[in-house]
Amino acid sequence: MKLESLHKLWIHELKDLHSAETQILEALPKLAAASSHDELQTALGEHLKETRAHVARLEKIFKGLDFEATGQRCKGMEGLLEEGKGILTAEAEPMVRDAGIIAACQRVEHYEIAGYGTAAAYAEILGEHEAAKLLQETLDEESAADTRLTRLARKRINFEAMVATPA
Repeated sequence: MKLESLHKLWIHELKDLHSAETQILEALPKLAAASSHDELQTALGEHLKETRAHVARLEKIFKGLDFEATGQRCKGMEGLLEEGKGILTAEAEPMVRDAGIIAACQRVEHYEIAGYGTAAAYAEILGEHEAAKLLQETLDEESAADTRLTRLARKRINFEAMVATPA
């Protein structure tokens, strides 16, 4: 697709987000299964449900625009998830692995926050108010997931990882 207008750039960004979300749908169950902390498993499981809703919102936007959601691969998310796989295969204490899983998930969340913020801003300026509302809803959920992970890391898991680490 030739990016000759802000509208086409917006479609490109939406396709990138759709690809990113579908990749996350594959990765989250693996991350949750590798987690040893119950609260982290719960947070990742709940975010998996939200991610399904994110995909549905994007598909609703595409349906309204009469565009296909598929046909583009988000290489940024692919790289972040590939990097995150390293923590799953590394020899690590369970709480240290959990701290690493949170770090990897937060990188993903920050990438999504940037993408949804941009897409929502484009939608608003293009007069796509319903799409902007849906994108903002997802942006709010991504921000809340990031905040939840931060709290979990700071109040529990990072401390437990420090205690679990041999001197």
